[in-house]
Amino acid sequence: MTAVSDSAADRSLPPESILFSATLHAHRSLGRLGTWLVLGFIGIVSITLALPFVILGAWPIGGFFGLDFAILYLCFRINNARARAYEEVVLRRIELLIRKVSWRGERTEQRFNPFWVRLRAEEDADFGVLRLAVVQRAEEIEIGAALAPHERADFARAFGRALADARR
Repeated sequence: MTAVSDSAADRSLPPESILFSATLHAHRSLGRLGTWLVLGFIGIVSITLALPFVILGAWPIGGFFGLDFAILYLCFRINNARARAYEEVVLRRIELLIRKVSWRGERTEQRFNPFWVRLRAEEDADFGVLRLAVVQRAEEIEIGAALAPHERADFARAFGRALADARR
């Protein structure tokens, strides 16, 4: 989670200034280099284990090692592609903007009046914050779904303070 927050206590800020801004990304344990290192290691192990079978004439076993590697490569490609998805939450005195960008690049934007918005958090005693949503009348938008429960709790505290400051 990346969050930048400014104090809303300063009344000299123009209505267009940003009071709170956060870009929310899902956590990925491996970056590009880590992915290539894991795939390279597994590829070398697969070739090393498949080569004796191919030499002895059991070539289909070598094909299965290749198939396993191809499936693993495909899974990493899908995981890395989905890592491009993110959410932006921008709060100004006159507007709350929630922009969601899917891993395919599809954008959806919702705009709210910060005076009429509530932040709803569903909590569990054992697991923490399970769900966050911005609610205005009958409309409810879930935010921070890709975050871990403790990250959702941190975000909810920071965003809740900024939302309360925007209403003053």
